[in-house]
Amino acid sequence: MVGGDMPLDRGLVQVYTGDGKGKTTAALGLALRAAGQGFSVHIVQFMKGGRTSGEVKALEWLPNISICRFGRAELVHPQRITAEDQEMAREALAHGREAIQSGRYDLVILDEINVALAWKLLDLQAVLDMLEAKPQGLELVLTGRGAPQEVIEVADLVTEMREVKHPYHQGLACRRGIDI
Repeated sequence: MVGGDMPLDRGLVQVYTGDGKGKTTAALGLALRAAGQGFSVHIVQFMKGGRTSGEVKALEWLPNISICRFGRAELVHPQRITAEDQEMAREALAHGREAIQSGRYDLVILDEINVALAWKLLDLQAVLDMLEAKPQGLELVLTGRGAPQEVIEVADLVTEMREVKHPYHQGLACRRGIDI
């Protein structure tokens, strides 16, 4: 373990998935909790190369949290996947694999990796191999809609966010500071 008073005896694989809001928010809450305990945290964002969100701006102020963003500026559309989208997702995965194996971090978050898997930007077996090779004391979080059943089966903790009601359906756009 890099930070904190005591190493994690066993780091878990956590999955935050589902159609409801809050997957990235939950992962970032865990990052803040870990950082507050002195842990070293690294976040890899898949398909989020566009505008900088409020959370990314805030995380830049914290010395023991680092973040790398991959993807093009525009949103990826599942019916219009390009070779460039696939290459950027593979680059994000390679970066995540290196961070996981580096020994520099206590917590690694792979934000939106489940979407990258669901949209076939990544090879499922490559991700499963990465999970299998995870060091014992590292906590690993995978976020995004559509987590594959194979990922759910190897995870230690799975939370499914379920939408009950969302203001977007009433025409309310994303709000700066709340949604972005």
